[in-house]
Amino acid sequence: MRTDTYPPHLQGGGRGWRDTATHYALLPLRIFLGVTFIYAGLDKLTDSAFMKDGGAGSIGDTMRAVRDSSAIPALVDLALKNPVGFGYAIALGELAVGIGTLIGLLTRLAALGGALISLSLWLTVSWASDPYYYGNDLIYLMAWLPLVLAGAPYLSLDALWHSRRRQRSGGLH
Repeated sequence: MRTDTYPPHLQGGGRGWRDTATHYALLPLRIFLGVTFIYAGLDKLTDSAFMKDGGAGSIGDTMRAVRDSSAIPALVDLALKNPVGFGYAIALGELAVGIGTLIGLLTRLAALGGALISLSLWLTVSWASDPYYYGNDLIYLMAWLPLVLAGAPYLSLDALWHSRRRQRSGGLH
C-alpha cells in the first residue's frame, strides 16, 4: 500500500515529487553561482578603486598583500606584471561564467571556467585562511564541480540545442 501521495502539481508527467526534485536538483546551485559570478564581475568592473595598480582596495595592493602567503607566489607575480589587466581578466571572466551558467549556455565550459577562477583565487588570495574552510574560494571550487560534470540538462540553452539536434536527427541523438 502506498502512503506517499502528493498533490498533482508536484508530479511532473507522472513523476513523484522526489523524482521532480531530483530532476531539478542542480538548478538552485546554477542560479546561485550564475548570479553570484555576474555580481562579482560587475562589482569589480564598477569599483573605481579596484581597477588600479595601487591604493586602498586596488587589485594591485590586494595581490601584493597576499603574495607571500599564497600557495603559488609565482602565480601572483604573473598577475602583478599587469594588475589592472589581470583585474579586467578576472572580472570579465566572472561575468562570462555567470551569464553562461545562468542561461545554461555551454554550461560545462562555463562551470569549468568558474572552477578555474575559484581555484586560482583559492591558491592565491584565500590560501592563508585559517582554518581552511573560512576561505570561500575553496567552497566555490567544490560548488562548480557538479555543474562541470552534469552541465545544465534542463531549463537551459544547452537543453534547447540538444532537443533541436535530436529532432533534426529523428530522435537518434
